[in-house]
Amino acid sequence: MSTSQRWTQVQAEALFNKPFLDLLFEAQQVHRKHFKASEVQVSTLLSIKTGSCAEDCKYCPQSARYNTGLESERLMQLEQVMSAARKALEAGSTRFCMGAAWKNPHERDMPLLEEMVKGVKNMGLETCMTLGMLNENQAQRLAAAGLDFYNHNLDTSPEFYSNIVTTRTYEDRLDTLSKVREAGIKVCSGGIVGLGEDVHDRAGLLVELANLPTPPESVPINMLVKVKGTPLADSENYLDPFEFIRTIAVARIMMPYSHVRLSAGREQMNEQTQALCFMAGANSLFYGCKLLTTPNPAEDSDKALFRKLGINIEHNISSQGDIAQEAQLTEALLTSDTSHYYNAAP
Repeated sequence: MSTSQRWTQVQAEALFNKPFLDLLFEAQQVHRKHFKASEVQVSTLLSIKTGSCAEDCKYCPQSARYNTGLESERLMQLEQVMSAARKALEAGSTRFCMGAAWKNPHERDMPLLEEMVKGVKNMGLETCMTLGMLNENQAQRLAAAGLDFYNHNLDTSPEFYSNIVTTRTYEDRLDTLSKVREAGIKVCSGGIVGLGEDVHDRAGLLVELANLPTPPESVPINMLVKVKGTPLADSENYLDPFEFIRTIAVARIMMPYSHVRLSAGREQMNEQTQALCFMAGANSLFYGCKLLTTPNPAEDSDKALFRKLGINIEHNISSQGDIAQEAQLTEALLTSDTSHYYNAAP
């Protein structure tokens, strides 16, 4: 949903500089105004093509430029993806995200990618993909297949970006987001903190996201996971957990209608840090033991934390898939004159 607010760097940094408890209080007020306070949206992320990426993102073990011990894998076959999606659905996920380590997808792979989207969608899951840069035709084909979300992170501020990535420009990333939006696909875009950036850069990232013509529907906030063999593996940079929580809170205030997602780095966070992130307005996360190639808390530990905090999993009609939605709408029409139809969708 588009907002009339245009954020400046000064305004964003002022939020970061607020007293911690005041910031959390404001973020929680914004959150409760637009979302149910005790619900989180749950996704599962699957690496459908691993390693041998041509990019040089300094945090990523999937780059072909770094020796991280990661074994490259070819693009998965359809049934492998469907099997993983079924397990995600059974575990309680409502969205299934498929990620491929590419600079951009090849045309020869598009038919299979389209079949993956259709198959997962028909299971009743929302669909998301992250495949690198897209051209206009590819975005339109994925949209026609039923893709709900496309993930393409900005990573950091425009000023700090060249310290992290040199094989594609910031404008390349913004261009892909524009093509995705024009094709009618919802946008999932966020960044990574703990890269060595400062508050100015964290604020700059959120300003870029919030000032898009329509802010992303989903905003993943990742904590750097230092992987041996990557240029950032031996970095002495350390981001205090309170600064991570601040970033979540500022994202919530600046993008009030977006789902703010706890993403990579949760394995390094204790329950108390995650609880404060939820208090700061995070209302989305990834289930499962791995995010592409980095660890993530297991489903059982997440469910245990949800019970402690009284958090429920968010369920949307869109997560039912086209077939289920069609059946529900047909039933509604057939029973439109009965008492059961009245006020069924308040």
